[in-house]
Amino acid sequence: MIAASVVSAAAMVALGILSIAFLFTVYRVVAGPTLPDRVLALDMLVAIAIGFIAVIAIKTGFTLYIDIAISLGLIGFLATVAFARFILTQAPPDAPKPAVSGRDDERVSRERKAHKRNKRQRGGR
Repeated sequence: MIAASVVSAAAMVALGILSIAFLFTVYRVVAGPTLPDRVLALDMLVAIAIGFIAVIAIKTGFTLYIDIAISLGLIGFLATVAFARFILTQAPPDAPKPAVSGRDDERVSRERKAHKRNKRQRGGR
């Protein structure tokens, strides 16, 4: 009997904390200064929703909710990847590219050639 009341109280506390986190995250979605901030906040909303579903599953004892939370996690991941690709395609043309510079390419090329040469000298393929 006491274990059930402890679990019920812990679930209520968890729901309260998740509600506060949800409100702060909604504020970040609305007031986020940049698009990446908003995308990150939306991803956080998905994680908070998964937390809500998990707590409700524990409170009610209905384990089917866990499957719903897993599905929501997969959909949230795919949505985050899609948003990230959208942000990359919307980058201004004068923005710095994430690729390495020409000097780094030359250094990597030299290191690979030296590694192959050392491998041949040791008798390896």
